[in-house]
Amino acid sequence: MSHRQRIDGLAGQTAAVLEPVVGEIPVRLEFWDGSVVGPARGPIVRITSPAALRRLLWSPGELGAAQAYVSGEAEIEGDLDAALTTLLAAGREAGPVPPARTARTMARALPLLIRAGAIGRRPAPPASQAVVKGRLHSRDRDRAAISHHYDLSNEFYEQILDPTMAYSCGYYTSDDATLQQAQEAKLSLICRKLGLGPGSRLLDVGCGWGSLTIHAAREFGAQVNAVTIAAEQRDFVAERVRRAGLEDLVDVQLCDYRDAAGVYDAAASVEMGEHVGAENYPVFAGVLRDRVRPGGRVLIQQMSRTGRWPGGGPFIESFIAPDMHMRPVGQTVDLLEQSGLEVRDVHALREHYVRTVAGWIENFEAHTDRLTELVGEEVVRVWRLYLAGGAAAFRDGRMGVDQILAVRPGAPHGLDREPRAW
Repeated sequence: MSHRQRIDGLAGQTAAVLEPVVGEIPVRLEFWDGSVVGPARGPIVRITSPAALRRLLWSPGELGAAQAYVSGEAEIEGDLDAALTTLLAAGREAGPVPPARTARTMARALPLLIRAGAIGRRPAPPASQAVVKGRLHSRDRDRAAISHHYDLSNEFYEQILDPTMAYSCGYYTSDDATLQQAQEAKLSLICRKLGLGPGSRLLDVGCGWGSLTIHAAREFGAQVNAVTIAAEQRDFVAERVRRAGLEDLVDVQLCDYRDAAGVYDAAASVEMGEHVGAENYPVFAGVLRDRVRPGGRVLIQQMSRTGRWPGGGPFIESFIAPDMHMRPVGQTVDLLEQSGLEVRDVHALREHYVRTVAGWIENFEAHTDRLTELVGEEVVRVWRLYLAGGAAAFRDGRMGVDQILAVRPGAPHGLDREPRAW
């Protein structure tokens, strides 16, 4: 192994335990005792405390590693994306480890773990980890989950997002489009797909910081009812509406989607459907169907995921979006059709999300000092990992995002044009 540096100590002992299972250590692994193993020029993962190993012992895999990183017990030096990509590629190449081999590996690792001080009680979760209680997707639990994600402060999100305050995938119509231009193009695309115009009635379900609400009212003259269960968002959108002089066109309500009232020409939900849960998705789809008139249009922009983990993954669900649930896009189309909607178009935007997240990362890194003042170092570490991991997931095709356009049958809807003639 002339291309790899290894010395005695915890690093060498760790490699001796792991390499029969996973092959050569793919990153440069440094331990607090000064020992090193791994490629000399590889991404550097530094284990600074026995607590990191203890977390991995209690929560093997993604969650334990994330807990160690956000707590500062493990550091990644240099390009975070490169390190994550290297580790994910190594995991895919190694494939699933049979239970019997896992048991043998743990038996070989036990003396090392004892010497390293990793044996002990389960470490307390980091303060930034979400704590939600109650029945899954009850109104109270949903409010707590949304509050954990969105109530970090409006200014926190202002530092990361563009001036439209759109916290969703943009639509890049040219190679040199800016993040703001991509978000404005996405908002106009949605409004055109919904056929909005002066006097159109739009229900914006899960309105976020009001990007679609403001755009539909100001640029298309639509009458918008915006609903959210995040109190800080409601107040923020209401102030945006007041400053824009759109009070006659926009009503912003602190309201669960299940309690939305009225009948509209169109309804939209932009990256909110991931949060309603697997069991409640038929209810969600039914609400959208019931809230539009016959012939009315429904547009859902929603993330999808394939593979064994149907939600956001252990890290996302523990630190970012508790109770999130994603599925392959085809299953979502089935659920919408089962609700009585007729799906007319599915528009994949996965590659657009890679560029969108890149724009958020650029803003994040430019404003790290202010973000740290607002939420503290640990939450900043959570978000750095979240953004880097999200960009990689969309780039590698493990996650997708789609705009799904549907209509409620029962009246002419005028959608006989080619789907891409928007």
